[in-house]
Amino acid sequence: MSADWYVGIRSFCDYWRHAPTLQQTFKALEDEFNAENDACVDAAKAMVECACRLLVDELDDPIAPVKPKDENPDFGKWLAAAVRVLHLDQVRDEAFKKLISQYHKLGTTLGDLRNKAGTMSHGKDGFIAKLSAHQRRASVLAADAIISFLHEAYIERQPELIRTREPYERFTDANKLIDDNVAVAAAESEFDAAVDISIVLPNDDAINLTIEASRLLFEFDREAYVAALLACREATAVGDQGDES
Repeated sequence: MSADWYVGIRSFCDYWRHAPTLQQTFKALEDEFNAENDACVDAAKAMVECACRLLVDELDDPIAPVKPKDENPDFGKWLAAAVRVLHLDQVRDEAFKKLISQYHKLGTTLGDLRNKAGTMSHGKDGFIAKLSAHQRRASVLAADAIISFLHEAYIERQPELIRTREPYERFTDANKLIDDNVAVAAAESEFDAAVDISIVLPNDDAINLTIEASRLLFEFDREAYVAALLACREATAVGDQGDES
């Protein structure tokens, strides 16, 4: 087996490398696929659903949400919602609309295959025949095609900056524009172990922030945060021993 069968899934997971559940699902897919287990069918379907949910949560408009309202929405509803938040349902070209419908059918078929052949989501007859390598590859290829289609559509969208869960590094142009056009001043805060930061905008308006030392370390240098925590624990322990004596 080769990772060449799911290059689109790998690309999507690399882009969203900070999404832990997605990474866990991807690992399950790789493990089961490489082990030539039929459970890779379950994982392939789970990958598509996880991708759809991620994109819906990222792009959905809270004022006019398209996220399924059911407690446990079925697979088709998640796929349809992903198509809608990506505005793929708004194209005028009829041929492209037919192409989109085929992706939806492909997703439905993948779900049906999971229900019938997947070994992990539902208990199966212990002596049922194993799928062929071709059948397992077909299920992974189907998932890869759907996720690639959705991912490429997402890349063309501009995320909503107020709500996005994408990392800071994704917005290099916007970051540089801000850094090149604002002035920053910092001062000791009236609060303990905090710093006041004033960011002066080009129109002379100012944005004032108060940032605690712990938050600053936690957000920007996790290793430094741990080092500070250990040092503080040691200092506190020494202080407690001194009080006891």
